[in-house]
Amino acid sequence: MPSTQTQIADFTFDNCLMNAAGVACMTIGELEEVKHSAAGTFVTKTATLEARAGNPEPRYHNVPLGSINSMGLPNQGLNYYLDYLLDLQEKEPNRTFFLSLVGMSPDETHQILHQVEESDFKGLIELNLSCPNVPGKPQIAYDFDTTEQLLRQVFSYFTKPLGIKLPPYFDIVHFDQAAEIFNQFPLRFVNCVNSVGNGLYIEDEKVVIKPKNGFGGIGGEYIKPTALANVHAFYQRLKPEIQIIGTGGVLTGRDAFEHILCGASMVQVGTTLQKEGVAAFERITKELQAIMAEKGYERLEDFRGKLQYLN
Repeated sequence: MPSTQTQIADFTFDNCLMNAAGVACMTIGELEEVKHSAAGTFVTKTATLEARAGNPEPRYHNVPLGSINSMGLPNQGLNYYLDYLLDLQEKEPNRTFFLSLVGMSPDETHQILHQVEESDFKGLIELNLSCPNVPGKPQIAYDFDTTEQLLRQVFSYFTKPLGIKLPPYFDIVHFDQAAEIFNQFPLRFVNCVNSVGNGLYIEDEKVVIKPKNGFGGIGGEYIKPTALANVHAFYQRLKPEIQIIGTGGVLTGRDAFEHILCGASMVQVGTTLQKEGVAAFERITKELQAIMAEKGYERLEDFRGKLQYLN
């Protein structure tokens, strides 16, 4: 069978599929389930310094073409995930995992990153820039001045392999402006995309989630075209050392194939994993391999980033 092995920041993974932060990653039990599945690795729930209960429920709802959520960053706190990963590192030194994190303020973000920098963690770190954390301000990654300032401060002391989770961008000039900032720093990857923010879904004349009067992030089939556009736009614009993780709308092997075709080195599964469970990884992998075999591709590098345009 064709190989779905991939590489991010000099780390090799047997499979290019993994979970998206926020799904099947809140507890050690969930992370263990992903670890023992066909997935190549896992990413933890985005951790804040202290544990958070998150928004009132219902805060997640499956809808026919995906999902809507306003979770509010529920998580067990940085030490819960970091301690687990350090223990795992001792038990399985040949595997690499992702730690996702964000501070509730810039100061807290630096406090968290300093703690990780000073730890023995040898995996990959994902800094989530697609979380709003200042009232009245947009998501960090939509504020280019704040993003540049934060990354400049971070890389003045942080030396471990770091990537960033991004919200979707919708304007070509924003791709240009964001890439110009990211290319200044030794980022190892960008993850495109988090959910499309502030959608609204209605059933029986009512919203379906409680927080924010029903406004929430949209995931699933709805967002695949947006996710693919972001993956390819950054693949075109970022220096080769900054790889792309594609996230959004991955239900089938065909979806994963298209993310890689657009330039993704790794592909995350979110809503489908939430709906189907970890068996989705084996199914999607087999479907991806079948497409590769049909086209005569033996490895991901044979088609990664080779999206064709119309003359």
